[in-house]
Amino acid sequence: MSSKGKKIIELNYWEIYDHKPNIYKWLKRAFDVVAALAALVVLLPVFLITAFAIFIEDGGPIFFTQHRAGKDMKSFKIYKFRSMYRNAEAQFENMQAQNEQIGHAFKIKNDPRITRVGRFIRRYSIDELPQLFNIIKGDMSVVGPRPIIYSQMEACNAYEKQRLIVRLGLTCY
Repeated sequence: MSSKGKKIIELNYWEIYDHKPNIYKWLKRAFDVVAALAALVVLLPVFLITAFAIFIEDGGPIFFTQHRAGKDMKSFKIYKFRSMYRNAEAQFENMQAQNEQIGHAFKIKNDPRITRVGRFIRRYSIDELPQLFNIIKGDMSVVGPRPIIYSQMEACNAYEKQRLIVRLGLTCY
C-alpha cells in the first residue's frame, strides 16, 4: 500500500470518532461520572483501609502520580495508590536491563521496589482505584484503552497512537 493510502486509513480512524453523535458522547460521559461516583461511595472503606496500610508500612505519600498521554496526546496526571517504596522512581533507570516485558510496559518478577502492601493491592488491582478521580475530572473513562506513560507514547508509531482517539480507560477494552 502506498504511503498516501496509509495516510487515508489513519485519518479515517479519527474521523469515525468525530462523527459519533453528540448524544453518544454525552451519555458515555454521564455514565462515566455516575459510575465513578457510585464506585467511590461503595469503595470508601477500601480507600481508607488501603491508605492506612500504606502509611503504616512506609509512611510518606499515600498516592502516586505520573504523567500519562491522554486523548489527543494531552498530558494528564494519573492517580494511583503508592505500591512501591518512596525512592522507586530513582531506581528505575538502573533496573531497565532486568525488564521482562516487550514494548512499553516494564515488569520484573519479584520487583524489589514493591512493598508488601503494594504486592497485595496490585494483585487485586486496588492500586488503580484512585483513577476514579481521573474519570470524574474527565481525563479518563471507565472503559477505554489503558494510558501509557507520556514520554513513552511519543515513541509510538501511528498505529499505536490510535488509542489516543478516545478517552483512555480504567478497565481497558
